Formats: sequence, structure tokens, C-alpha cells
Amino acid sequence: MSERGVRSATATSSWPDLQLAGWPDTQASLHRLVQMIGKVRLALSPPQNHYWHATLYVSTHGLTTSPIPYGAELFEIDLDFLSHQIVVATSWGESRMLALEPRSVADMYEQFTGTLQSLSIDVDIWPKPVEIEDTTAFDHDTAHVAYDPEAAHAVWRALVQADRVFKRFRALFRGKSSPVHFFWGAFDLAVTRFSGRRAPIWQGTTMHVHPHVMHESYSHEVSSAGLWLGAGSAPLFYSYAVPQPDGFATAQVSPSQGTYDAGMGEFVLPYAAVRNSDNPDETLMRFLQTTYAAAADLGKWDRDLLEHRVACTCSPEELRRLKGTP
Repeated sequence: MSERGVRSATATSSWPDLQLAGWPDTQASLHRLVQMIGKVRLALSPPQNHYWHATLYVSTHGLTTSPIPYGAELFEIDLDFLSHQIVVATSWGESRMLALEPRSVADMYEQFTGTLQSLSIDVDIWPKPVEIEDTTAFDHDTAHVAYDPEAAHAVWRALVQADRVFKRFRALFRGKSSPVHFFWGAFDLAVTRFSGRRAPIWQGTTMHVHPHVMHESYSHEVSSAGLWLGAGSAPLFYSYAVPQPDGFATAQVSPSQGTYDAGMGEFVLPYAAVRNSDNPDETLMRFLQTTYAAAADLGKWDRDLLEHRVACTCSPEELRRLKGTP
């Protein structure tokens, strides 16, 4: 055991309070900055199914692109919410840092693109945000200027907690599943399970997203869950199915605070309901498992083939014991 000891995985104090006055304005600016970074990964990474090559990941200090191929080398971009800076590190030994602080999106875009150019990283990105109403180009956006370090740090800590539990949930599935990854378009952390069957061509609409992106994203049947940190509302967990099977909207799920939102077409559970429960980890696991079970049972997924048949509330140690591994 380290000198600092082992932090409790279920303590409410590990799940930060996200009712922060500084978060809404910070989110609006940070969302655009995260999109700039995500667009670089999208432009330079080899395509993967369902646009998995575009996502970011939760890290020990914030969010990261993970290594991006560039010629015969690699580089990565990190948003560090401990030291509050953007770090661009390269396999050829050079790195640059850019402070995260109150300043306009236009100023951040100029400094960010200049930082890449100083490292001889040549990349063109479409300079407009997606999946939000205001599509003012990054280099013309002088309206969004906020950055509250305390709020940014707290939201990252919430992502750390969700990332842990999502990975536990993902480990119980034998079929194809996504990594636990952060989608910079909608500003949410997500994990997705697949039935293995093709889905009908997706017919919906998503704000400022080309239909091709959605067709590729939902080319196969999915049950997807995540933590949404979007603007204008309190953070919430969600779970949905595409295509949505008959009866899904009226399925019984746990905990009782989890409800079906007809406008969104998915089950939602307030982040605060998880945080304030006696056992946040297990409260979230019940929501993930019961909403997935509704999608899988009503959608007639082959659950015996796709799942590890152990209780969803097992700790990692109990799971290893049940599976007979060290």
C-alpha cells in the first residue's frame, strides 16, 4: 500500500459536487477548446468503425488524445486539469505547454494552432464547433472567455469516477464493445455494447452533424450509456438503445430516480442521485445493468453468448475469484 493509502472506491466524497456556479460558462468555453483538440485527432488518425478514432480519453490528470500518428512519429495532446494547461508532447522530444485560463476562444485557437505549428505539426481542421447551436468559428469567437479552474477540476474528477465504473461494466460483456471514451461533439463520456447484428439505416437528425457520421455510428444495434456534461442542464447519466425495441420506454429500471425522457429518447439518471446515494458505484452499476438488460431482452439479444454470467455488483477481486483467475 502506498503512503497515501488506498482511496475508497465508493465514498461519496470521491464523487464531487457539480453544482458549481462557475461551470456553465466554463463548459461553454471548454467545450469549444476540447473540440479543437478532438478535430486534430480526427484529422490525423486512421479511421476506425463508429468514429472511435476521433474520441478522447480520461487520464490521470485530465483528458488525452492518446498518441496520434504523424509521419514516422507520434504526438499527443493533453488537457491537464491539475496544472491547468494544454500539453502537446512528441516522440521526437519536443513539447509545448499552453495555459488554461480565462481568455477568448479566438485567442486560444490562435495560440493552439500556433503551438502546433511551432512543433512542425501541419494539420487543417474545420474551425467551427459541431453539435451545438452557436457555430461561430473558433477564430472569430470572442464571446466565450470563461475558465474556472475549480469547476474544471471537479468535472474531471467526476469523469474519473464514471470512467472507473464504466470500465467495470464493460468488463462484464464478451461481445463487441467500445472503449470508455469521451465524445467531444456532445461533451459526454460513453461506453457502448453491440448485439452483433446490423441496424436499419439511422433516420434521425443531430444538430450540425453530417448524416454520414450518424449512419456509421449506428450501423449496428447498440445499447449505449454515458455521462453527459452538456450546457444548460445539470449533469446526468443516460442509457439508450438503437434501434429502440418496443416496450423499452416503459421498462422497469433501477434506481427509482432513473426515468425515461421521451424528448431525448433515453433513460436518464441525475448525477446528483448517484453522488448522494449510499453507494454511488453500485447505484450507477444498477442503472447501467438494468437499462442494458431492458434493451437486450426486448431487442432479443443473445445474452448467453454475449455476457459473462456473473453478478454485475461484483468487485474486481470477486470477479477474478468467480472466473478462477489469480
